[in-house]
Amino acid sequence: MPESRRVVIANTTPIIALALIGKLDLLERFYGEIVIPSAVQSEVLSGGSTGVGVAELQRSIWIQVTPLADPTRADLLSDLDRGEAEVIALAQELKAGLVILDERLARRHAKRLGLKLTGTVGILLEAKQKGLVPAVKPLIEQLVRGGIRLGDDLIAAALRLAGEN
Repeated sequence: MPESRRVVIANTTPIIALALIGKLDLLERFYGEIVIPSAVQSEVLSGGSTGVGVAELQRSIWIQVTPLADPTRADLLSDLDRGEAEVIALAQELKAGLVILDERLARRHAKRLGLKLTGTVGILLEAKQKGLVPAVKPLIEQLVRGGIRLGDDLIAAALRLAGEN
């Protein structure tokens, strides 16, 4: 059951990663609607018609593209890629209740700004806790095989939290 109406904003990597393992629907199940800025939409769609996440994004009516009211706000985060910068800027504009980010530097900026965070691995852990997936280890292995970079420390911590170490 989706959480009550809080704004949840997602970045590119979690969308692609969850689509890669066939679990993008977890976002809808947990949050109802997800908001992405225009740059995230562009980054996902840049994969072309066969790119991971492209078809899923195009058919997911629960993912809403919302442009920044003030695009210059994202310019202030010049050390991030455009998608990450727009996610953080949009989260500030909309007073988001949750931001879904995986990249370390972007997460550091979001924490500094007081934004509540999760990432792809956090979503998988929540799915296991709620009984929606039997184990996270095979999903993490599938992510890594698919080219998603996850640090060894993150993997170890996730497996420990999932009781799968």
